[in-house]
Amino acid sequence: MKRRQFAASAGTIAAASTLPGTASASTPRIGMADVHRFESAFHQIVAADNARGGGIRLETRALSFTKLVTDVQANSTASQRVRQRLYYLAAAFTGSALWAAIEDQEPERANQHLDRATRLAGLSGNPDIQLRIWGHASMLATQTGNLSESLAASEAAKASPLCRRDPLYRSLTAARLASSQARMGERTQARRSLAVAAQAFEQADQQTSRAPWVAFYDRSELEGLSGLAMSDLGRHDQAEAHFHRALAHLRPDYERNRKYYTSHLALSQIRQGDVELAYTTASSVFPHRDDAPLTGRQWKLLKKFSHELAIQAKGTDVAASWAERYADERNHNGRASGRR
Repeated sequence: MKRRQFAASAGTIAAASTLPGTASASTPRIGMADVHRFESAFHQIVAADNARGGGIRLETRALSFTKLVTDVQANSTASQRVRQRLYYLAAAFTGSALWAAIEDQEPERANQHLDRATRLAGLSGNPDIQLRIWGHASMLATQTGNLSESLAASEAAKASPLCRRDPLYRSLTAARLASSQARMGERTQARRSLAVAAQAFEQADQQTSRAPWVAFYDRSELEGLSGLAMSDLGRHDQAEAHFHRALAHLRPDYERNRKYYTSHLALSQIRQGDVELAYTTASSVFPHRDDAPLTGRQWKLLKKFSHELAIQAKGTDVAASWAERYADERNHNGRASGRR
């Protein structure tokens, strides 16, 4: 999403939500038309995240909309239906901030957003946003090394009533659960979950109208998540095959996912001893002139690749070339993104 588009959207909503600070006879009443304007802004944030990834800028944008929505709640009258939808949107914006902080490798901030998003999602009474927050909670727990909590959050998402009604949600949560199970050493359960994910995806009606945040989940993402689970199971040959299919099916505008799954492809190759191929694959991840800076999560993957390449190819020209390239790119792009 271009800066001007966001600014115009934010300005419109900010102007629409300049409300009195106390209740009175003139307290405005808001309706679904106002809700739809917030929903449009949420769609834009989701699209920006899908295309270029999260980070502090997207996190800040999402939190600014959370504030707008909560201010509207506090300073207006509305029907119960509208209020519940506003709670949904406040949870959705906070969830986007939570995800952006996870991508930026900022678990302390992410935990703060998680607490707030969980509360708002509960107040909304909407199972789809609760499912989304459970998914983020699982990823945050993985990032902080709490694998049992990650598994519990994945299981909570899988238990959502949405998964009984809609095979697409069932597929997504089963694919994510597989990685949590694999990391816990539950190999048989992980394979079963992958089978459930694949079968449910084939059963899903892709034309059904769903929440905008789940639009990212397509065949490419199913293949990518399956690759992650296979990697966690130590089946790097199968992981590589899944990552190739993920990239082949990837939508052209999903640049963040292209870099993410390309990094995992490089890791699967280096773990099979394909040093030069892995070097070429990983090198393609570094941003070009017009690309968005890499997120903290992406740099963490490349750092892991650097470590594994140094072990596999110690003392070779390939290892020396990568170390120099990685240091140059990290220094340059770290300054460009404001990271140190």
